Amino acid sequence: MPDTTGLSGVQRAAVVLLSLGEAQAAEVLKHMSAKEVQKLGVAMTSVSGVSRESVGKVIDQFVDTLAQPSGLGSGADEYVRAVLVQALGEERASGLIDRILLGRNTSGLDTLKWMEPRAIADLVRNEHPQIIAIVMAHLESDQAAEALKCLPDRVRSDVLLRIATLDGIPPNALNELNDVMARQFAGAQNLKSSSVGGVKVAANILNFMDSGQDEQILGAIGEIDGELGVRIRDLMFVFDNLAEVDDRAMQAILREVPNDKLSVALRGAEAKVREKITSNMSQRAAEILVEDMEARGPVRLAEVESAQKEILALVRKMADAGTIQLAAKAEAFV
Repeated sequence: MPDTTGLSGVQRAAVVLLSLGEAQAAEVLKHMSAKEVQKLGVAMTSVSGVSRESVGKVIDQFVDTLAQPSGLGSGADEYVRAVLVQALGEERASGLIDRILLGRNTSGLDTLKWMEPRAIADLVRNEHPQIIAIVMAHLESDQAAEALKCLPDRVRSDVLLRIATLDGIPPNALNELNDVMARQFAGAQNLKSSSVGGVKVAANILNFMDSGQDEQILGAIGEIDGELGVRIRDLMFVFDNLAEVDDRAMQAILREVPNDKLSVALRGAEAKVREKITSNMSQRAAEILVEDMEARGPVRLAEVESAQKEILALVRKMADAGTIQLAAKAEAFV
C-alpha cells in the first residue's frame, strides 16, 4: 500500500516504535545496528508533531504490510544454501546451513544446538564421557565450551581428550544416540553426517574456554598423551597470536575494535602484540592509546580477559566472514 501520510520510511518506522511503548520498542532496537538505531532515534524526535490521523494511517499501513504474502517461494532454502556456500565455502557453510535450515524443525542432537549450554550440560552430565564427547563435538564450538564449563572439572579433560581422538563415528551408532536424544524431545531425525570430533574441534572448543580452564584441560590431556596435547595447542588461537596476523588484517581488525576495549585488553598482552597493534595505527592514534592505558590505572584481571575474549570473538567473526585471513597456525580458529 502506498504511503499517504507524507512521512519517509524511517519516520513511519519511528511512529510504529513510538506507538509500541518503551519496553517493546527497546526490544526491537536491540536487533538493529548502531547506524539504524541512530537514524531511528533522530526520526523519533522529529515526528512528535504528527497528527493522530497520520499515526493511524501509518499503523494501518504497517498492519497491511504484515498481512501481505511474502512472495518468497519454496526455493528459499536452496537460495540460502547457495548464497552461504558461495560466501563461506562448502566446509564452513555446512554447519551454519544445518543450524539455519534444520533448526526450525529439529530433533535429537540437532535440537541441542538450540538449547542453552547449561541445559545441555544438565542433560548429559550423567552420561558416559564418550557420549558427552560425541554430543559436544556435534555442537558449535562456543556452545560446547559454555556447556563444558557447567560440568565437573574431572569430566572436562576426559571429554576434550575423547573429542580430539574422535575420527568419525559409524552412522548406526550416531543414529542410535540421535534416537535417544530424539525421544527426549518427542521427535525423530537421522543425522546426515557421522564426521564429528577431531583435534581441530577440540582446539576450537578450548579457544572459547575461560583463561586457566584451557590450560588445566591441556595439562591433563598432556599427561595422558603429550603429542596430542601439543597438536591441540598448535591449533589454538589466543590473544597473543594476534602478533602473527598480517598488517592488512590487523588494520581491518583495528577499524572495528573500540579504543577503550583495546586499551583494557592490551594490559595482559605480550610486548610483541602491543608493538604489532601500535605499528598499524597512526602515530597520534598510538599515542592516544598509550595515554588511555596509563590514565586508567590498575584494571582487574577479569576485565582484561573479558576484553580480550570480545576482541577474539570479533576476529573470529571477521575470519568466518572471509573479511580477514589469519596465520596458518590458526587454522582451527577460522
